[in-house]
Amino acid sequence: MAKSKTTYFCQNCGYQAAKWLGNCPSCNQWNTFVEEIVEKNTAKIEWKQSGSTRSNKPILINTIEATDDKRIITHDIELNRVLGGGIVPGSLVLIGGEPGIGKSTLLLQLAISLKKSKVLYVSGEESEHQIKMRAARITEREASNCFVLTETSTQNIFKQIEELNPDIVIIDSIQTLHSAHIESTPGSVSQIRECTAELLRFAKETSTPVFLVGHITKDGAIAGPKILEHMVDTVLQVEGDQHHTYRMLRSVKNRFGSTSELGIYEMQSTGLREVHNPSEILISQRSEDLSGIAISVMIEGMRPMLIESQALVSTAAYGTPQRSANGFDAKRMNMLLAVLEKRCGFRLGIKDVFLNITGGIKVEDPAIDLGIIAAIISSHEDIPISSKICFAAEVGLSGEIRNVNRVEQRIAEAERLGFEKIIVSVFSLKGIDKKKFNLEIIAVGRLDELFKELFG
Repeated sequence: MAKSKTTYFCQNCGYQAAKWLGNCPSCNQWNTFVEEIVEKNTAKIEWKQSGSTRSNKPILINTIEATDDKRIITHDIELNRVLGGGIVPGSLVLIGGEPGIGKSTLLLQLAISLKKSKVLYVSGEESEHQIKMRAARITEREASNCFVLTETSTQNIFKQIEELNPDIVIIDSIQTLHSAHIESTPGSVSQIRECTAELLRFAKETSTPVFLVGHITKDGAIAGPKILEHMVDTVLQVEGDQHHTYRMLRSVKNRFGSTSELGIYEMQSTGLREVHNPSEILISQRSEDLSGIAISVMIEGMRPMLIESQALVSTAAYGTPQRSANGFDAKRMNMLLAVLEKRCGFRLGIKDVFLNITGGIKVEDPAIDLGIIAAIISSHEDIPISSKICFAAEVGLSGEIRNVNRVEQRIAEAERLGFEKIIVSVFSLKGIDKKKFNLEIIAVGRLDELFKELFG
């Protein structure tokens, strides 16, 4: 066997150094270097495509024939949307999330639902009986084309793949795999990088899609070197709160689709249920109109949603006013409060202001600015806003109401859900025919026009 040597790797970015360093020169993180054993000679990747002896040559881009690879359409509409229209053959997809958030459940549901595709589910964390128990809990359908393999050695996994020849491979999880070519322990930078490289080569040479489950650190980043996210084609993040039953599947990186798509699920005892109408979880049910509540129309990816913002404005009881925002950028909330005080004369500097976005979702769309301001003033004046009114506009530092993109799609979604009025920017109505909508479209240019429309 080749003589081994010791080297140091940064656990955050994968930077390699000959000796231990306190500060990583690449990512500037402290105390991230760990000693690992590696071989001097570069080990060959185990997977080899039979009969592959071709040598690639440079060719003109104009001579390359553009072929549309047929995607694998799953029964999961939310997953199809986040992936950009289905599973791309030969793609390497990494799914990360907190423990117990539903990563393994989501992929097991996918494996069972694909009746026409042969799926190999490789688990390095659970036994066959544990997987069978979970499969029986989440679905009543028989999985005739789902094969389960409990193995952590990549060499043994590739042997089984060669015999089975599956259409889709699922690895749960990449941190549990180890390659015989690397002497370090599973989960180390060297092992994660080597195992991912072997799976990447297998996926590209055989056009077999591979799903990888990735653990995350306490900071929320996917464990292992940052190069792991660069190697894969798609990075999906499963988000959620332990106090809420809803899970968000967000695309962080996608070479075959948009990175702003969002899939929503509800965690039930029988698995993850797709939520096709997100407004059902983002708008709370109430029997009467209450102050401090406003509905805004946001867009996440290609999907419009109506979301409820709740504000509470009260007299500061402890001297220094408190500012707290849940699901919204606190700095942007402070900016909107400064606009209200400077441009509109509301004395909010001596008030406590609390803001909450319902449903446990974090919103970054600036189109909810107008709804947040309406909720704050509604709570400040203790005057409720009708539940049949919604908002879709950005607020500038001068107090002007600014235009947002895809207003016509937002108006159509508000009309579909039964709203009677929508307040937008006066600059949003260019090229929009009001007559084709059955709800009243109110255009405002400044905040004082908004207050006059809402509160007289």
